[in-house]
Amino acid sequence: MLRSVFRLSRFCVRSPRCPPSLIPLLRPPVIHQSSGLYCGTRGLSSQSPGSSRVVVVGVPNPIIWFRTRIYFFIIRTYLDRDFSVEEFTDGAKQAFSFVSRLLSQCKFEALENLVASEILKDLKDKCSVLTDSYRNALAAESDEIMYSFPGDVAIYYDDDGRKFVSILMRFWYMSHADVPDEELEGTKVFQVVMGNENVKDQKRILTANYEFRREFTKGVKPDWIITRIEHSKLLE
Repeated sequence: MLRSVFRLSRFCVRSPRCPPSLIPLLRPPVIHQSSGLYCGTRGLSSQSPGSSRVVVVGVPNPIIWFRTRIYFFIIRTYLDRDFSVEEFTDGAKQAFSFVSRLLSQCKFEALENLVASEILKDLKDKCSVLTDSYRNALAAESDEIMYSFPGDVAIYYDDDGRKFVSILMRFWYMSHADVPDEELEGTKVFQVVMGNENVKDQKRILTANYEFRREFTKGVKPDWIITRIEHSKLLE
């Protein structure tokens, strides 16, 4: 396995002048989630006395959390001893941010080696009818991702005996776009107002599901590709 579980080097941007395939993996701080509980806080406006903050507390379904840990154990034991849940999660977040920004800019040619070809046409059709506001809402900046966790894991074989793993990642991120409010499954959202509580904030939390697939057949490059993209209330 490469240092980035996702061939994530292709999805991490240091400078827009560099081709994605040549950009090394960026390693954001790891957030330990030993209990499966995550609490994220983001400022919703400038850090002045009248600013406000929103706190997101995520409590994944315990059955799903336990099941994904079993699959991750199987992956480490039988498929890739170097597999790291933390590394994969970090890389997936970077990939989500990078790909979602390309998607919002309708740069579909740049997505050809990152997203499965069978879903690119569908994405083009859906993005072509979006308003500018909705298209902008697809973009998730890395520092605006509030919460993420693996929603499902699958290990399977095809008719030729090739081994595959797919991991569905769920993301919650902040956006300035003027779109309908989200109903956040599996999370609680608290807005903590500091200062002038009459100031209405323009940010909202949106959700997205990205599925990552990799072939684990011996001799095959350890590259991950996105095989499913869903942005709730946007790409429907």
